[in-house]
Amino acid sequence: MTVPPGNAEWRPSLQDVASLTDQLVAHVISDVAQCEISSGTPMASRIVAITGACLAIAQGVSQGRDVAHELGELATIAAELACHNVPIDLVLRGVHEGVRIVAGQLFVQYQDCPRDAVIDGFQIAMAINAQLCTTVAHAYIGEHDDASYGPDAERTLTSALLADQWTPALARKRGIPVADTYSVLAIALRTKPDVGRALDCLLSLRKALAQHTEGQGLAQLSLESGTVLVPTEAVAEHELDSLVEALAGAAQVEVVAVAVAASAAEVASAAKTAHEMLDVVDRLECAPGLYRFGAFALAYQLSRPGLGLSLLGELLAPLDRYPELRKTLRVHIAGNLSRAQTARIMNIHTNTVDYRLRRIARLTGLNPARASDLWQLRSAMVARDCREDN
Repeated sequence: MTVPPGNAEWRPSLQDVASLTDQLVAHVISDVAQCEISSGTPMASRIVAITGACLAIAQGVSQGRDVAHELGELATIAAELACHNVPIDLVLRGVHEGVRIVAGQLFVQYQDCPRDAVIDGFQIAMAINAQLCTTVAHAYIGEHDDASYGPDAERTLTSALLADQWTPALARKRGIPVADTYSVLAIALRTKPDVGRALDCLLSLRKALAQHTEGQGLAQLSLESGTVLVPTEAVAEHELDSLVEALAGAAQVEVVAVAVAASAAEVASAAKTAHEMLDVVDRLECAPGLYRFGAFALAYQLSRPGLGLSLLGELLAPLDRYPELRKTLRVHIAGNLSRAQTARIMNIHTNTVDYRLRRIARLTGLNPARASDLWQLRSAMVARDCREDN
């Protein structure tokens, strides 16, 4: 990975590394990341760091210097990005784009260089790209494989519990005790953070979970949803509401969650049920907060496939031609039958709400103001939503 001796006079150089770093960082943020990343944030600083390391390696290789130290720095930065769940494809795309821009700048400086020098320069650029990508890939693989302790040990054990593949031996190896019983929380982020603060959001969620569970909580999280395992000995069932509020406050997002109690051996099936229940809660457009399985057991059961699901969904067929009536019914039920809240959310007058509810009663034969009819309307809504999704 050095410039061939025969072309020693052709030694490309990066005249202004600092300026080029700024150029590449701006390009990665605006065109490669395709998201809004604010300057001064942890994500932006890591992009600056990895860009600078890649440029130092490219310059060193093009000048025939030993870049072992710079490669070590790149591996360290890449491992940190892997630890914080930054997608490897984003990093590799940034590397490819960086090599393309650097190679373009170098060849502009030497437009009249011999054909052999151009070929040698192209080979050098490819060698630089291969070295950078290999270093990043090995760092990512190493971070996820060599994880006996620390954050990756927690992720490994969490994945094993959720896949029903954990063993006492695995728990001992990772150095993390497995509780007898857990509160299994399926969570969804109702308000999505922009990707620029995505890393901060995930870190805040994990930090708040650790603080409120005495470090015993386990989590598998993404920017849209996740599963949280809370030992019941660390957080009692009646304290789960406060935990969910703390997670939402720390990450500055709205969180909707469903809790299901389970033994360690039942975690996998409980997580599946919790996420199915979370889907029902989301369809009903319930407010952010924690919901327990018992309160939505009927709605959950109604969402299961079968002949009854189809027949129940037909109760709302008369509203198919009137989407504003279906929307009003949904908002009214989700808002605990508050006329004022329904009017505020839909930006209509309360008299309009009353008028629409009366029309719903006439069309369906079921009056939302009557308790005996309300449960049928709500059940039909669940059934219709699940049927339309199939």
